Amino acid sequence: MNTPLAEVLEGQHAAEMRKASRALLKEPLLLSRGPHADEFRLVRRHAAELRDWFSKNTGWPLQLDTESARLRKIPGAPVDATHPAREASRAAQPFTRRRYVLLCLTLAALERGESQIALGRLAGQVVLDSSDPHLAAAGIEFTLERRDERLDLAAVVRLLLRYGVLRRVAGDEDAYVSGAGDVLYDVERRVLAGLLATRQGPSLVREQGFEERMDRLTAETALESDELRFKAIRHHLTRRLLDDPVLYYDELSDAELAYLTRQRAFLITRITELTGLVAEVRAEGIAMVDPLDDLTDVRMPEQGTHGHVTLLLAEHLASATGPVTTAELQRQVRQLAAEHGSFWAKSAREPGAEPELVEQALAKLTSLGLAARTPAGVVPRPALARYAVGETVVLEAAASRKAPQK
Repeated sequence: MNTPLAEVLEGQHAAEMRKASRALLKEPLLLSRGPHADEFRLVRRHAAELRDWFSKNTGWPLQLDTESARLRKIPGAPVDATHPAREASRAAQPFTRRRYVLLCLTLAALERGESQIALGRLAGQVVLDSSDPHLAAAGIEFTLERRDERLDLAAVVRLLLRYGVLRRVAGDEDAYVSGAGDVLYDVERRVLAGLLATRQGPSLVREQGFEERMDRLTAETALESDELRFKAIRHHLTRRLLDDPVLYYDELSDAELAYLTRQRAFLITRITELTGLVAEVRAEGIAMVDPLDDLTDVRMPEQGTHGHVTLLLAEHLASATGPVTTAELQRQVRQLAAEHGSFWAKSAREPGAEPELVEQALAKLTSLGLAARTPAGVVPRPALARYAVGETVVLEAAASRKAPQK
């Protein structure tokens, strides 16, 4: 039978909405040019519906113009440090504190600058701004005379190139790092203006502590009625379900848990309809599983030495009955090296490699919500149980079937 045209169009619309929403969740800043140009056009086509969905369910504004689409995502847990900015390179190393400071100083210099800027001139402005007494009091100082400092600035610039804030006109960052040349960039001011995703301007925040400052930057409007409070809870839970690998019930307040208990089916259905994510509901929490496996920035299991070590340590932690110290995990890695080292990279088998291997494994396990660091040590979280290895069960062979007659 032929499918009615209305059903075909409805299915096509749902597929496009799903593709557009997933594109925004994966890359909250989409440009009209470059590798995500097709996704940008799709988002623009369904802008009204997407803007309405994200506004109602997450409180994230969606802003579009002819050059970019920006979903101003605010994470459900603003102080979560398990998903840092990373180098725009194959190594994808997380940004250090110094690089974060350089990123902020660079954005401030670009905001005040012209539509074109040379890397050398940008570096000079960063050095000038870093002489601020408040930065000096915090131990922040840049001269950009050392190669490692220039490497940090180059990493920041390459991240902004990836975001589309800068467009390289001439030159190369490697030449600047080695002191043999300069680089010229166009500054995409509209993209630059869309980077900031806060409820308050940073210059208006007077709080001193990091968590207090983050709370102020992301503070919602005053919640003076039950309706507004329930709306804020819905936004918070939906953000967590979309952004976090696992939403554990013990991480929620009493009000949030009560709301989730009543509205779980509604929240999950809304997310699944838009994104295609599938809910896995357990006694300890909820995970929105991605059948397409492309909405995560951290994967497990993973090939290679570090992936193998992480999987083996996950198995070890899954069988633990309490906190495990990093020293114990390092001893476990030494034992694992004796058994599995022939499959590992040579550097991982060398004495003293254990701390780095354990640290990389724990970074992945904590970012996926499979383990947590506490003062007493590393604590396995319930979702880690899927990596536990049970006792082998040997089933007796079934009785032989009756031979077929000829």
